[in-house]
Amino acid sequence: MTTEEASALKLKAQAFAKDTESIFSDFTQYKHLDFLDNDIKSTGKLAFKAPDLVKWAYETPFSYAIIFRDNKIFINDEGRKSDIDIGRNKMFKQLNNLIVSSVKGDMFDDEKFVIDYYKLENASLVHFKPKDEKLAKFIKAFHITFNEAADVVEVKMIESSQDYTKIVFTNKVLNQPIDDTVFKP
Repeated sequence: MTTEEASALKLKAQAFAKDTESIFSDFTQYKHLDFLDNDIKSTGKLAFKAPDLVKWAYETPFSYAIIFRDNKIFINDEGRKSDIDIGRNKMFKQLNNLIVSSVKGDMFDDEKFVIDYYKLENASLVHFKPKDEKLAKFIKAFHITFNEAADVVEVKMIESSQDYTKIVFTNKVLNQPIDDTVFKP
């Protein structure tokens, strides 16, 4: 993209993210591991409520839910529940902020990322490479695809090993009330 196109996308995506109070979406996740012939495919539902409530509820091939709330990660693995306090762990807290920012499409921080912009046929692709060396050991890059309205339609997290997780969002509903009970562990 030209500098002007990149700047316009950034402003549009930031305005879109700022106006997004809630997201409810279906998702398909593809986990690519270099040593496997086929990607591992999962499906589920995402719920997000501003400022930082997030629930990933996997439905197939297994039932698994992850909730980010109150500086904790709550996990429900087919009825087996556990939680992790991320309040004291800077790396977990940073990852949680990145997850919220990537879902909303608001990662445009030149101090934290090297950012490259690309044009696609009916969309835009932005690569975010972490400048923080500790974070870069886990996540080499985020590739976020935005539709023409500057809404996130795909997030790809590339690990330092080159394995990646790609999440494609469909049937997205924005700014509709989501009851807090959705985010109960």
